[in-house]
Amino acid sequence: MTQQKADIIISGNAVFTGLSDKPESAFIAIIGNKIVAIGSEEDIKPYSGEQTKTYRFDDQLIMPGFHDFHLHVMQSALSLISVDLFSARSEKEAIRMITDFAKANPGNPWVIGFTWDAGYWDNQQLPDRHSLDRILPDRPAIMFHAEGHYAWVNSKALEIANINRDTEDPSYGIIGKDENGEPNGILYEKAMALVTNHAYDFTKEQKREMFNNFLDHAASLGVTAMHDLYATESLAILDDFELLKEFEDQGRLTTRIHLWPALNGDLQRAKELQKTYQSEKLKVAGLKQFIDGVVTSRTAYMLEPYADQPESRGDTSFSPETIKKWVADADKEGFSIRFHAIGDGAIRLALDAYEEAQKMNGVRDSRHAIEHIEVIHPDDIHRFKELGVTASMQPDHFAMSERGVYTDRIGDERERFVFAINTLQKAGARLAFGTDCPIDVLNPLLQIYRAVTRIDSSGNDVWHLHERISLSEALKAYTSGSAYGTFRENELGTLEEGKFADIVVLKQNLFDIPAEDIPNTGVELTIADGNVVYEDLKETVNP
Repeated sequence: MTQQKADIIISGNAVFTGLSDKPESAFIAIIGNKIVAIGSEEDIKPYSGEQTKTYRFDDQLIMPGFHDFHLHVMQSALSLISVDLFSARSEKEAIRMITDFAKANPGNPWVIGFTWDAGYWDNQQLPDRHSLDRILPDRPAIMFHAEGHYAWVNSKALEIANINRDTEDPSYGIIGKDENGEPNGILYEKAMALVTNHAYDFTKEQKREMFNNFLDHAASLGVTAMHDLYATESLAILDDFELLKEFEDQGRLTTRIHLWPALNGDLQRAKELQKTYQSEKLKVAGLKQFIDGVVTSRTAYMLEPYADQPESRGDTSFSPETIKKWVADADKEGFSIRFHAIGDGAIRLALDAYEEAQKMNGVRDSRHAIEHIEVIHPDDIHRFKELGVTASMQPDHFAMSERGVYTDRIGDERERFVFAINTLQKAGARLAFGTDCPIDVLNPLLQIYRAVTRIDSSGNDVWHLHERISLSEALKAYTSGSAYGTFRENELGTLEEGKFADIVVLKQNLFDIPAEDIPNTGVELTIADGNVVYEDLKETVNP
């Protein structure tokens, strides 16, 4: 029998299959969108033909494509054409960056920015609308805080959104006010939707261009699969599943996208979406909702009051009764569920809801997950394994918030259980990593770096040395961990015969370089679904 020839053969000295903890020398044969064989040069030789494209690497790391378990697709696409304010170290510097961006983009009706954080500013004070008004008196502007749960807007944006001193706060939202009772330009949680309803008025063609740009960006970073999670009403206005389907139908979807629309009690709509989107590249994987907010704005839901504001312990976005009912009903219908839960109160409520659903509906392999898990009560750590709940985490998040500000909010006692990645893993929790882009940049290697070093926001100190994990554990959390989290461990996550050919080749072997070099390691080649979607090679050698 004549051996069918491979479309692509890729080989190197450092192939991390994900089945062991170290890379090894190997050859990989790909036919169509599947890996058909992995082995020695002799094993793979029969697959080589005249039309086979052969990539030979030396010590560059060849590994499964990165599988981002948590991001927001269209919001991320928008962030790539907006102003990034994370490096600003004062309000004055942020204003200068916004001014330069606005001048460079005169055609943008709205000036949009991301990732400012007053915790890093010289005065650590929240900004107000007046500083934006001075540079943009007639052009609306909205700047999202680094955690994405509050935004800074100017007077023009407030005017367009009809927000004034008499505007009532939406449920689970706050319109910030000054000492005179006037809106101060800070909008919390669902209050942001009052502005984004107007700011996100993009045409279909603009969205196509943004999404295409985002796909190119993802390919350049070796991201071959991702999870598009519901991102609150304020941000979900931008979501467009039909656009993603259009790209798939046209053969332009260069990454697998798992959709997680809102868990909101409307199971009929959820079932319809699940029926509509169910391909190998674009599928509804489950439902997602928010239980709380974030620590810096004190909207994360805590079991005990905030250390620096004893009258508050945050709140839940919906009543615990509503959350538990939604979970029980959706679980009964076989849906996987994921909850944003940052405070220890929110994490406990999510676990309680999953546990009650098991008691009501029976135990099944549900693979529910909790997102972020920033401040956990030690009594809840063991429950992840017991309930089969995935710990979905973004390691760079602990370095995005200014450590002193974060600790002031929660106090020293709770600080001991911040981003307890290794503790959760050792207790048997399954880890899955992502970025939460655009809250953070899409580069997976930044998350890997934080997971293996625990270097904090100062860039020098380690935040809880005992919470570091090994490089192989971090890579597995970003590949096979994410695949398992969505029932795709038999298709994705490791380099094995019969699995989809989703592969990335990095410019260096991460196992051989200093940890500080990990975030800046570039990508040489990205193969998604058997197709080369990105290459930065000096030469390709064919046999």
